[in-house]
Amino acid sequence: MSRTYKAIGINLKAMPLGEADRVLTILTKEEGLVRAVAMGARKPNSRMSGRSGLFVVNDLLVAKGKSIDKITQAETLESYPGLSRNLKKLTAGQYLAELVLQQALSEQPQEELFYLLSEHLARIERSSDHEVLPRLIHATFQLLAIAGIAPQVYQCCMTQAILEPDLQNADWQAGFSTTAGGAVTLSALNQILEEQSNQFRVQSPVGEYRLAPSPDSASTVVADAPQKRVIPKSTKLNVAIDALELAGLQQLTQADLTEMSQFPDPVWFSLERLLRQYAQFHFDQPIRSASLIDSCFASPELKKP
Repeated sequence: MSRTYKAIGINLKAMPLGEADRVLTILTKEEGLVRAVAMGARKPNSRMSGRSGLFVVNDLLVAKGKSIDKITQAETLESYPGLSRNLKKLTAGQYLAELVLQQALSEQPQEELFYLLSEHLARIERSSDHEVLPRLIHATFQLLAIAGIAPQVYQCCMTQAILEPDLQNADWQAGFSTTAGGAVTLSALNQILEEQSNQFRVQSPVGEYRLAPSPDSASTVVADAPQKRVIPKSTKLNVAIDALELAGLQQLTQADLTEMSQFPDPVWFSLERLLRQYAQFHFDQPIRSASLIDSCFASPELKKP
């Protein structure tokens, strides 16, 4: 006889199975990531129908199976109906669910991750439309922190110099290096970009020359006082950021966002892109729902071809 176990978990993913069942991927406090069958969950009058919904938190009794577990009892403790009634909030929730699936462990307690996700889903559900994107970005940073890979934002990753954004200077810049692990000084960014550009140098019988960038490649202008220089941008993983963007990154380290209105929408959109690329690089997996972020949140002038 297969053994049973109890767990409190939140549904992160559902897939149809057969004619009437669902396979749920659940983040539980006690057992970590669990995949289990919800029998009859797709039947219209089934008690499991609502309990197998996305982001529903259940008190579960699960039977351990040879190949996959089976839910034998489920009592709903919490749900987030406001997420499903708003496209922006639903997209943000799906984005966070993907990040959790990329970092959660199986057969190990994941209590801290469970409570962190639950708290941020509740904040997003309570948010106004204008607050959803900042709340999503804050939650993303906190999930990276709990995974132990959050970007460093107060000191340069290369030199350990303290980074203090000058919000009164419109020309102030620093850098953000996904490969190095976070914020860097402008001179360190130039060094990183120069090392990257050297990868495009080849030897010829008449000496060294630099390969021309491909037609679809971009260039980035990096201000390095007292002069400016243009460096081919072979990757978007290492870019220049302004004072507001760095200040926004630094605020994400706080337990809650208190000054969302200080930062205009373009800054939040830029920070989402930075953290999206950072998460995809360090988890080595794409965030599939990220494309919906572009269509849900970006204004026409912010959308890029």
